[in-house]
Amino acid sequence: MGEVIEIKVEFKKPLDKMTAKELRELAIEQLPMITGASSMTKDELLAKIKEVLNINDEEGKANTVYKQQIRELKHKLKELRFQRLQASSRAERDRLRKKIHKLKRLTRKLATA
Repeated sequence: MGEVIEIKVEFKKPLDKMTAKELRELAIEQLPMITGASSMTKDELLAKIKEVLNINDEEGKANTVYKQQIRELKHKLKELRFQRLQASSRAERDRLRKKIHKLKRLTRKLATA
């Protein structure tokens, strides 16, 4: 009558990052209730898969809190890379390289937070 079927699906990477080919493969192999997957576009496949798995679009937007900070850090990274190219001494290049590395790690942390 009103049975609820629990579906277990393994994702190799986030749905939005998957190619149309990967999404088709996922729909055909693991989600047989989706019909016509072989002729759907990527957007159609994403919408159908999210509908079947009850995934809201809001779940993946958690890092919007830090978006402005990340944008500013990436702008600073760009400036530091330019300075590194212009640096004359090896010590200066190494100092800038370490700063760049630290900022890149920080942007990754903010993106996952």
